[in-house]
Amino acid sequence: MSFNFKTIDDLEVSGRTVLVRVDINSPVDPQNGTILDDTRIRLHAETIRELSDRGARTVVMAHQSRPGKKDFTTLEQHAHVLSGILERPVRYVDDIFGCAARESIRELKDGEVLLLENVRFYSEEVLKRSPSEQAETHLVRKLSPLIDFFINDAFAAAHRSQPSLVGFAVKLPSAAGRVMERELKTLYSALKDVKRPCVYVLGGVKVDDSIMVMKNVLEKGSADLILTTGLVASIFLAGSGVKIGRVNCDFIKSRGYCDFIKVARKLKKKFGDRILVPVDVAVCRDGKRVDVPVSKIPNLQIQDIGMETIKVYAERIREARTIFANGPAGVFENPDFSIGTQDILNAISSSDGFSIIGGGHLAAAAVKMGFEDRIGHISSGGGASISLLAGEELPAVRVLEECAHP
Repeated sequence: MSFNFKTIDDLEVSGRTVLVRVDINSPVDPQNGTILDDTRIRLHAETIRELSDRGARTVVMAHQSRPGKKDFTTLEQHAHVLSGILERPVRYVDDIFGCAARESIRELKDGEVLLLENVRFYSEEVLKRSPSEQAETHLVRKLSPLIDFFINDAFAAAHRSQPSLVGFAVKLPSAAGRVMERELKTLYSALKDVKRPCVYVLGGVKVDDSIMVMKNVLEKGSADLILTTGLVASIFLAGSGVKIGRVNCDFIKSRGYCDFIKVARKLKKKFGDRILVPVDVAVCRDGKRVDVPVSKIPNLQIQDIGMETIKVYAERIREARTIFANGPAGVFENPDFSIGTQDILNAISSSDGFSIIGGGHLAAAAVKMGFEDRIGHISSGGGASISLLAGEELPAVRVLEECAHP
């Protein structure tokens, strides 16, 4: 696998109209639309600022949440926040490809920035189809004649084959933005040149993602050791024959993950000691944290890995030369059950090895706990980075490569 795509450096954007797809999907207060965390907006501001500084007429396309969610809203507030970060005006139009949007694009002057409306207000955006099919959607056909270059900076959504992510690259000269470029080069370099021992710490509640990664890296031999935490650990404990209590079994069932217990059993049998499971866990009893050995798990919700497990895991992490981590170890929002996540992040940050943390909750925890400056790379895209680690093709990357070498 290799990434061979054009970047902003390959384009002469001065005086040209550039459409840049970003992922500024942010936590939003559903009551008033206020953005609660502008991390992603700041991240993509680098690409947008560079285009503006180089005299491009920059059209920004993005999404916020998805239909049916409470935070599925307009991008008006995002334009206001982006304007403050860039320290220059960002025009907003509540249209995607209609007359108002097209006229606003035509009116752009060199260096100006325009943010279009939430692209997921457009029904075809959520359909998964091939790039060639997405290139024929109304969105792409209406806007392409007005655009000189397409830049995809939305790494966090690169695993999706949607019109705004893959369709424009079929029609227009295209390149990767700075966020996309940095993510791909960092992740691919780490995967290609793995320093040993290589340890994966897989937790959180997205069991299907973790097991997909686990199978890929163990079968390819790119991982020496897997440390399981979170719901992933509960499923591997159950797969190892440990009685985890009815309440935990019911939670696994509620998430639709019962079938993964069998998968975990097969993986543990095949790879043995290369997959570590907790030796103790933490539960809440009478409002307090209680650590119990896995042989004596009561019928209470498992909320963190236990202290003995933390010691074992921390030691293995500190010995590693390459560390990939995704998903928190427990309910880190509760201080009593944030110990596992905090100590694992501390071990990662103090290791001499190169570390990569997937996006999502673990990345948020790393920032919240003050570890971000001591982690090698914190990915902006959980789903995309997981797909990459699992050996899957990223549609948005594939089309960038194909358009670079037709």
